Amino acid sequence: MIFMARWKVILNLIVCVLGILFVLPNVLSTAQVAQLPTWFQHKINLGLELRGGSHLQFEVDLKTVKKDMLTTLVDDIRAILRKEQIGYVGLALNQQKSGITFKLRDAGQSDKVSKILNALDRNLQITAGTAGEINIQYTEAHLEERLRAIIGQSIEVIRRRVDESGTKEPNILRQGNDRIIVQLPGIDDPAEVKKLIGKTAKMSFRLVDSNRVDSPNSQAAIGSEILSETRSDGRTSYLSIKKQVMVSGDTLTDAQVTTDQNGQPAVSLRFNAVGARKFADMSANHLKKQFAIILDNTVISAPVFQEPIPSGQGQISGHFSYQEATDLALLLRAGALPAPLKIIEERTVGPSLGADSIHDGQIATTLAIVLVGIFMILNYSLFGIFADIALVFNIIFLFAALGVLQATLTLPGIAGIALTVGMAVDSNVLIYERIKEELRHGAKIFSAIEAGG
Repeated sequence: MIFMARWKVILNLIVCVLGILFVLPNVLSTAQVAQLPTWFQHKINLGLELRGGSHLQFEVDLKTVKKDMLTTLVDDIRAILRKEQIGYVGLALNQQKSGITFKLRDAGQSDKVSKILNALDRNLQITAGTAGEINIQYTEAHLEERLRAIIGQSIEVIRRRVDESGTKEPNILRQGNDRIIVQLPGIDDPAEVKKLIGKTAKMSFRLVDSNRVDSPNSQAAIGSEILSETRSDGRTSYLSIKKQVMVSGDTLTDAQVTTDQNGQPAVSLRFNAVGARKFADMSANHLKKQFAIILDNTVISAPVFQEPIPSGQGQISGHFSYQEATDLALLLRAGALPAPLKIIEERTVGPSLGADSIHDGQIATTLAIVLVGIFMILNYSLFGIFADIALVFNIIFLFAALGVLQATLTLPGIAGIALTVGMAVDSNVLIYERIKEELRHGAKIFSAIEAGG
């Protein structure tokens, strides 16, 4: 006699009821789902090919990354050569050789310079000529590692920005060596998201040079550069900004929309311990002096330190609308992109394609269930009906899990469900065939069932 413990029966019933309950939100209307408890409103997310949406392909500007790395290295080399009192001429980037070149005044110091530069960065490949020419490049292994890290960091920053914008279930992945695919289900007009993704949002705090300039072509002092600023009246002015970064945007921990003393939208900034200390020192050491808040090589504000700011917390105020302040805070919270992005492909997937795919998938899955169900009933009679009931609950559990886990259902996923229908009855077929074999050998019904199970 086959016996099943009561607790097993009760557990199976509870699981079946829960499966049905968690599937319900997927068949109810939006208004009906809104009336359910929050924890019970989970629905299956549809992928791009089912729901429709936008497909964006970005190219990471790795050339700019290499140039920035070399530019920073030039400043470091200049500082260390001056510290060591080593004479040189012509220190500059060499675009053709993708490196840095300069010439020593004393060719006999080549070995000394090579040792100094190797101590500065062991990833440098240094070539010295007989006449004192020095050529410096990063090793290929270091460049590949650095660029791979930049792609990974870019993907993470994009993901944070898309999540902050409220887009659900984005698909963000790397393609090739320098490209990133972003798929946004349900977004028919990705203009706002595209604008947020594409901004580098690299912020820094730097001092304003005392020299005033009238045009972008004015001659900047050594160690300074000319940057533009848009005033509140809409006019563009130009400031001479020192290149030295006093406080980097990398030290930001939070940015929120607030209002300034005039009730206008502003962005409050909070730094980590290192950034707060640097900002406090900057304000204390440069009282009554103007400094610039720079975002993507554009001056967004150029206030004056009226008093020391020991807390190290700042505020960006100016000619912002509320939306502009919100976008700026979002970009700063998500972090700066390590490299500029360029859109090279953009297309929209219409919901009609998704509707057709869902319709075809429903037909395929329903047909699979019906045919498998008929097969089981014709071959195994009553036991075939039991198998069909189990098959239905198998599908219910599958959709319930997709909803609870907030997984994304794609077109290949529908094909997988159709395949699952066939695989779900596989064990039943094996068990029933074994039971039939035992019966053919003269075993009694309960003994055959026990042997088959």
